[in-house]
Amino acid sequence: MSEPKRRGRPCKPRPLAASPHVDAFLDMLTGERGAALNTRMAYERDLADLGRWLAQRGLPLESAGTDDLRAYLAFQAGGGAGGGAGGGGPAAPRTVARRLSAMRQFYRFLVSEGRRADDPASALDSPKQGRSLPKILTEAEVGAMLATAEARGGPDGLRLVALLEVLYATGLRVSELVGLPMTAILRDGRGLLVRGKGGKDRMVPLSDPALAALAVYLPLRAHFLVAGREAVQAPFLFPSRSSLGGHLTRQRFAQLLKELAVESNIDPEKVSPHVLRHAFATHLLDHGADLRSVQKMLGHADIATTQIYTHVVTERLRKVMHEHHPLARKKVVEPSTE
Repeated sequence: MSEPKRRGRPCKPRPLAASPHVDAFLDMLTGERGAALNTRMAYERDLADLGRWLAQRGLPLESAGTDDLRAYLAFQAGGGAGGGAGGGGPAAPRTVARRLSAMRQFYRFLVSEGRRADDPASALDSPKQGRSLPKILTEAEVGAMLATAEARGGPDGLRLVALLEVLYATGLRVSELVGLPMTAILRDGRGLLVRGKGGKDRMVPLSDPALAALAVYLPLRAHFLVAGREAVQAPFLFPSRSSLGGHLTRQRFAQLLKELAVESNIDPEKVSPHVLRHAFATHLLDHGADLRSVQKMLGHADIATTQIYTHVVTERLRKVMHEHHPLARKKVVEPSTE
């Protein structure tokens, strides 16, 4: 008699044993290059996935060759049973590109530390990625969300107004926004000093609506301080009563935006902190701002990253022309053959 089938979820793949070389590489990323915590965590996951895939073939992570890495990338892109070591669909080109970046930097690190004589990732080609235009909100949609937040009133509503106004006025990354210290406000009160990726500081101006929203919010900021936790919360412009880190979390702010979108009759799937950052950049260009200024305010190291927003503007203008230009809408009459 056969044994009964076991029920329940399939076992997860066994985690990769900690590698001192991976740990040293990740410490170098954050300590010497100033990489963000999210970047470190993503690279750690990527190298763990690669390590599991190699382990199934009897290879240590540190000993992989170029052909091994190329086979792994092909497997990720859909050349094997799934996109990851544990199966599933093919990984997106952007994910594969990030994993390739993690591999390149890791093996380059091993060479620099004398752990390897050769770099197996140096000959790998980057996957082709299609250009995807960022999602944005219209000016009317942003205005509707602000009006809904103002209608809430109270400390929570007014804090949300301040968060929205500051984000829409500056285009900050969400981690930069929620983690703003009180010292970020410039002496003249007209702008912010923001520490961005790689520990680089930049100054961003604040709009009059953002200044007004902060002026209303700041007297209410004490509402979000908890007795006994002031030392943890006090440094932050947007403290949180529940967050262990002392300030509002990225996840909670994203959740608040989704709730606000629903109340504003906007599809919540199209709303996120990053979409508001996109809206900031696109609306600035719509109104004549130059690309270099937008690049500085967004904190992009390369202006090519900022140029994606010019494509957004171009696509929107093309759509307007096709929908409203009389000649574009006019049906073409075929010449008579009689």
